[in-house]
Amino acid sequence: MSTTPLSYKDAGVDIDAGDALVERIKPLAKKTLREGVLGGIGGFGALFEVPKRYQEPVLVSGTDGVGTKLKLAFEWNMHDTVGIDLVGMSVNDVLVQGAEPLFFLDYFACGKLHVDTAAAVVGGIAKGCELSGCALIGGETAEMPGMYPAGEYDLAGFCVGAVEKSKILTGKTVAEGDVVLGLASHGVHSNGFSLVRKCIERAGANLPATLDGLPFREAVMKPTRLYVKNVLAALQQHPIKALAHITGGGLLENIPRVLPDALAAHLVKGSWPQTELFAWLQKTAGIDDIEMNRTFNNGIGMVVVIAADQAEACAATLRALGETVHAIGRIAPRGTGAAVVVA
Repeated sequence: MSTTPLSYKDAGVDIDAGDALVERIKPLAKKTLREGVLGGIGGFGALFEVPKRYQEPVLVSGTDGVGTKLKLAFEWNMHDTVGIDLVGMSVNDVLVQGAEPLFFLDYFACGKLHVDTAAAVVGGIAKGCELSGCALIGGETAEMPGMYPAGEYDLAGFCVGAVEKSKILTGKTVAEGDVVLGLASHGVHSNGFSLVRKCIERAGANLPATLDGLPFREAVMKPTRLYVKNVLAALQQHPIKALAHITGGGLLENIPRVLPDALAAHLVKGSWPQTELFAWLQKTAGIDDIEMNRTFNNGIGMVVVIAADQAEACAATLRALGETVHAIGRIAPRGTGAAVVVA
């Protein structure tokens, strides 16, 4: 047996690279600081004080990843936006309870740490936090030799938000006749990429050069839209009854999560445009409208349910803030039918 000393670096873990990454991250995290942050990056635990303006704060938490969209990030060397996806998956989920995202933590795991790649990813995470008004106050970078193929990594994120107890959105007040507003997505966001990748494989060399005015790869990788600031502003002005973040399961499985059991959402086919990206995916996959609306957001990333006499004013507010808003349906009695009907 050899008696040559073995270091941690010899075993595949580069502590110096980890330290270098932390130094790269610190200024990015600093841009996300907000009221409540009591400690910075580098401590054993992240400290946050719930802002005193809350009278009866209820904490709302959410956690998620980016899924197989990462496989395209590896293949195409596009690492700067998947961090925004990571933030979006959690902060948009927290938002639908009516909560303001307060802080975010990330987990980045790889076999060998490449500082430039990791810094690009975390830069996207910091950007997503900045755009959502929440602080990036901690995280974990794990270098685990033998666990991941060369050049690959995995991501997970965790967000905590707060909402006044009296203002929690539960969907219990949703009633027949309420209007369903759809806020446009940026594209596929971060769900359905196992099918997206199959479509790319099927198309082979016949990929379109552009989709929706962007080079093909940019259109596919466009990050999740962050609805937080605009929807929170609308919540201050309008009596929104329910919100639904359209993620895995699409429109057909996410809207029912915020509806009373006796009610259904009747969506009007064609009331929002299908983008070139989703049209290409549907044609390439050869799937019907039901499968499209169950697999992808299909152009609608967030749903707002509000009383009919308040709908236009709410839509106008959201449009003024920069959202693309479509009136896509109404709430009706469910009976023995589906919870979401698109016709």
